[in-house]
Amino acid sequence: MPSFEALDRLSVTVVAEDTVMYESPCWGQHGISFFVTAVKGGVTRNILIDTAQDPVALLHNMDLLGIRPSGIDGIVITHCHVDHTGGLSEVLKAVGKKDLPVVAHPDLFRPNFVEEPFLEHVGISAGNTRARIEAAGGLLLLTTDPLKLMTGLSTTGYVTRRTDFEEVGLPLRTLDGEGRLVQDPMKDDISVAAVLPGGKLVILTGCSHAGIVNIARHSLELTGQKGIRAILGGLHLVEAPLDRIRKTADALAGLPIESVYAGHCTGFEAQVELRKTFGDRFRPLQTGMRFEFP
Repeated sequence: MPSFEALDRLSVTVVAEDTVMYESPCWGQHGISFFVTAVKGGVTRNILIDTAQDPVALLHNMDLLGIRPSGIDGIVITHCHVDHTGGLSEVLKAVGKKDLPVVAHPDLFRPNFVEEPFLEHVGISAGNTRARIEAAGGLLLLTTDPLKLMTGLSTTGYVTRRTDFEEVGLPLRTLDGEGRLVQDPMKDDISVAAVLPGGKLVILTGCSHAGIVNIARHSLELTGQKGIRAILGGLHLVEAPLDRIRKTADALAGLPIESVYAGHCTGFEAQVELRKTFGDRFRPLQTGMRFEFP
């Protein structure tokens, strides 16, 4: 197991999310994006996790929240869906750097679509092809393995599916190497884990298509830490049956988790159940929220 030292400080700003904080001038959109500042010793890195789907709204919120695109040192894409990748090329242009690391899974550019209620491609858009990302200044680093962004901050890499009740959450399809229509298991779903002093993690997810319980257990094992300070992101329980929602909440309650901030694709029923389970240690995620750790 690789060694994971703790960060000195971590800050997280929710730049994009489906809902907006009360009286906030920020714009909401269907999607998610986090701006993360990690500090270790004399090193500070600013990482953008996902780019939502509308770059105009994303850049508007960055300006309101005092975030300079030129200060971004790298981008992590948690999975292919357009509400997490739609702003990528335009954000890269706004950053204005060459060879800016863009970390994702190797399956990022595959076909990914639904057939109901009609055929619709929901994966990465034509405006964010490999060529356009690279032309905008992105250096694609596509790996199934965990990748350290700096000391104390890492992607999870591929998350092994272990639970018998978690699932992708959507009837997604793709094409195999011979052009056959197959179910898409969303192998590209990755998250980001930040190590805090005291052996605690902050886990940042996009949609948790790998299952949030799987992600939490994987992150603890990967980093060798003893607990989770906070989970922030989407849990994709919006269309899940109540039985699965309750199993998820109960399994999370059985892990050493201090707080959960879930929104985007989590869904109201799941938010209610998480509030029942975690009490005031659960809050809905909203655009404009800022978190400071430790």
